[in-house]
Order: sequence, then structure tokens, then C-alpha cells
Amino acid sequence: MSNTYQISTIRSLIDQHFSLQWCRENVVIPLKVEPSLPPKNQVITIAVGNISYLGTIGNTIKQRLASNGFECVFIEISPDEIQSYLDQASNERIFNSEGIENYDFAEDDVIKSLIDASEEEGSDSVEGFDFDDSEDDEFYVEEIDLSTEMLGNKIQRAAATVLIDSCKKGASDIHIEPHEKHIKIRLRRDGVLQNYVTIPKIPGLKLTACLKNMAKMDIAEKRASQDGKIRRKFENQSLDFRCSTAPGKYGEKMVLRYLNNDNDVLNLDTLIDNENVRSNFRKIINQANGIVIVSGPTGSGKSTTLASALREKDNGELNIMTAEDPIEYDMGGDIQQFQVLRAKGQTFANFLRTFLRQDPDVILIGETRDPETAESSMDAAETGHLVFTTLHANSAATSLTRLLDMEVPPYKLTASLRGVLAQRLLRKVCPSCSVERPLSDSEAEFTGLRMGIPVRCATCLSADEKTQRKKEGILCKRCLGTGYKGRVGTYELLKITRPISNAIRKQLSTQEIEEIAISEGMISLKAYGVKLIEQKLTTVSELSKICNDDHN
Repeated sequence: MSNTYQISTIRSLIDQHFSLQWCRENVVIPLKVEPSLPPKNQVITIAVGNISYLGTIGNTIKQRLASNGFECVFIEISPDEIQSYLDQASNERIFNSEGIENYDFAEDDVIKSLIDASEEEGSDSVEGFDFDDSEDDEFYVEEIDLSTEMLGNKIQRAAATVLIDSCKKGASDIHIEPHEKHIKIRLRRDGVLQNYVTIPKIPGLKLTACLKNMAKMDIAEKRASQDGKIRRKFENQSLDFRCSTAPGKYGEKMVLRYLNNDNDVLNLDTLIDNENVRSNFRKIINQANGIVIVSGPTGSGKSTTLASALREKDNGELNIMTAEDPIEYDMGGDIQQFQVLRAKGQTFANFLRTFLRQDPDVILIGETRDPETAESSMDAAETGHLVFTTLHANSAATSLTRLLDMEVPPYKLTASLRGVLAQRLLRKVCPSCSVERPLSDSEAEFTGLRMGIPVRCATCLSADEKTQRKKEGILCKRCLGTGYKGRVGTYELLKITRPISNAIRKQLSTQEIEEIAISEGMISLKAYGVKLIEQKLTTVSELSKICNDDHN
């Protein structure tokens, strides 16, 4: 094997123009770039395992390189040599054991792929996408490799780039927002929306159309809301996105939510770090019957917690059935999941009645939002089933009063309810750029901690400061100047004990119920968050955001 070819160069060329998987499948590898003087294009040497392969892939390679300003020459080396080079290049894999976060696009490359889409021939057309399949089953989504789309036209490459780069940046949601003369893309990272890139209107509309096609939506329909799902893979890592469009003043707004099905994420040991809360919650979900509620506002991680609980229950001996709107996680195993479709009469309450005729052991009702669903869930719990559900409420005690407001009789609530887990998500302070400082007087009063003890403070930069530090090469690579990286949960678990049952029957106030629960050992959301501050996982300012009333 020749020693003139540098593995770092090969890896770079693969990442820029192809993909490792595509090269393996086609027994192709880029070896080097021959320098040239303008106006000539640089020439990339492409090795193929058999020169006869060029009849099927030669034009694709030439077009791909030409679109990026390169020419190519082909040579033939043995397939074993190509695979050897690819094995060495895989040591610098984009994706390694730490996952997708290590994939790195240069910001300029992302912007260029989006801007270049405006130069595509027939810029007003949104047709010609060749990656849509003809599968009619609405519940089946083909898992296509994104590397295939990276080799497509400019708008396909732009779409694939946005999906991969947003996952790399740790975004939970991608917002594509039309304005009068441009399209703005924003990413939600750690619960906060951040500007990503602004592109001209035409390539922006084409990007939306391309993503709609990938999600199996109707491209021609722009006046009605649509829902869909994108399922792709990239170098053996699955990427699932839930997609939603809504017609607006200047066009369709599109939101894509990244659904992380990582086993490490759907794990109670990972989610709930307090051993006492975690063990008590496990005792509740392992009871034979009753109803278990997880409460919190939108985006607080309720679905993730329940998915983790169900995975623990899935031991092959139980009939577990879920009704969800929408289905966010593919739980696998022996868990049967069902999508709520209100247009067809398939509501939570109707599904619950159907489930009771299916010999269930465990039932998940995605959300309790009306009296019918609430009472039906209680009835199911009373008849020997274990029922999980979510509720929009600010605290565990508030969840009880919410159910009473839904006209659930107090006697039925005390007979069926086993426990309520309320939760929030706090941003984790970046370990790389955060600084330590003493706790101030006002912060000590708020947290109950001793003034002067060391706590972590996030280094949050303005847009101008981020730009300047990036130019100087000193921008934090972990958090990109936001001061935070990742999120951690804060929880409070209210167990239905005899004193709590008596308080429910007497219909005491939320504050009174909460005081009883705390006297029996319940850790409040605020107290849990204070522990996280002591562990230097989050900041006082993050905790203050969820403590906006006297009951936290």
C-alpha cells in the first residue's frame, strides 16, 4: 500500500463530499487533492475497486465534485486496499461511542449549503426529490441513510446538513420561520431558542418543501396544518424527527423535534439522580394496580420519564398498551403503542375503553385533559390495572386539585391514585467555561444555603461577544458561549399516604396538602433544585425560573 496518501486528508475528503458508509458500499475512496492555479479547478484522485464500477457511479461522483468546484480522475486499486484505508479513516469517525455530538460541520459550510440552494436550476420548483418511497402504510416509515441525500442536489444536501448539524449542536427542536423577505432558522438548545441562520426566501421555501417530502407530507398543501415524521440513519445512528407545519402570514412555519431514543436517555437511573426519590418512584410503578401521574408544563420531560418507567416494566410477562398524541419514542420490546387520531374518533377515552377489552396489565394514557379521560383512568385503576398518565400542573399538590376540578370524586381519587411525580428541567452549567463564586446574601436567602459557599456561575455571552471570541479562537467549544450544556431534572414525589388521603377527602387547599407532604418527607421541586446547586450542576438563576410562586 502506498504511503503517499494521508489518512487525515482521506477522512476530510470523505466528510466533505461523500460519507464513510457510501464509500464502503460502493468500494470507492477519495485519496488526495492535486493543487492547481486558478482558474483551473482542483483535481481529486478517486480510487475504485473495479474500473467497471464507473458505469454506474462515475457520473454521480463527477457531478457531486463539480457542484463543489472540483474535478476528478479515477484510478483502480484493490478492494482490500480501499477497505483498509476506510478502516483507518474510521478511527477518526464522525460518530464514535459518544454519539452524534462529535459530528462537526464548519459553520460556513452549513450556511453555504443553504445559500447555494438558491443557485439550483429551476429555483421555483420543488419537484424532483428521488428519496420518497411509495409505501402506503402511514405507520411505516422507511429508514433511509442520510448519506444518500448528502449526495443529491443542493437542496437535499442542505436539508441533510441542517438535520445532522442540529443534532450535533444538541438541539431538541428546529424552527423554520418564514418572514416577508427571508427565512429564519432557529434551534432550541437546552430549552432555549437560539438563532441558527437566516437564508433568502426561495431556498428557504425549497428547504421546507424538501423536509415536508422527507416527512411524507403533501408538498402541494400549504393552507392546512400537517404532521409527519422523518426517520433517517447516518453511519449506523438513527435520527428520528417529529414534524409539524402551520400556515402563517408569510408562508409555512415548520418545527422538527428530534426524538432521542438512546437507551441511556430512557433510563430512570440517568434521569433521577436522587436515590431516595428514584427508589420511591420505582416502588410506586411496581405496584400491581392504581394510577401514577407525572405532571409538569410542556417540555418538562414528562413523556421521557414515563417511557423510561414503561421500559422498566417491560419484562416479557405483561401486556403493556399506550395511547399517545403523538408517539414520541419507539419503546420497542413487548410494548404496543397506538396513535390518537381524533378525526377518526380515536381519542384517549375511546382508546382506554378499547384497551380494557384487550386484557391489559399496564396502560399509558398520554395526557389526561378532560373529565371523561380522568374518570375512565380512575375506573381502570380500580379494576386491577396499573395506569400511567401525564397532567399539566405546576406541582404535585396542584395535580390533585386539578383532578378534583375535573369532577373526579375524592373517594375515587384516594382509592386509585398511588403517587404524583412533578418535574422540571434545569439547564446544566457548562463545566468548561463556568466560574466559581461565593453565594450572595440574596441568593442565600432564596436557597436557604449558607452565604459565601462556592457555587457555579454560567458564562453567558452576547451575540457580539460570541462572534469576537470565535474570531479569536477562544469560544467555548462545549456550550458555544451559552454558558450551559445539557439539562438535569428536578423532581418532587408525592406519595398518597393516609394523611394525604384525608386531606383530599376534606378538599384542603393546594398549599395545605403540600405542607402535609413535606412534613412526611417529600422533597419539593425547589429543595431538589437546591441540591443540584450544591452539586454544582446548575445555577441559582436557573432554579429561580421555576420558583415563581410560594408553593415551590
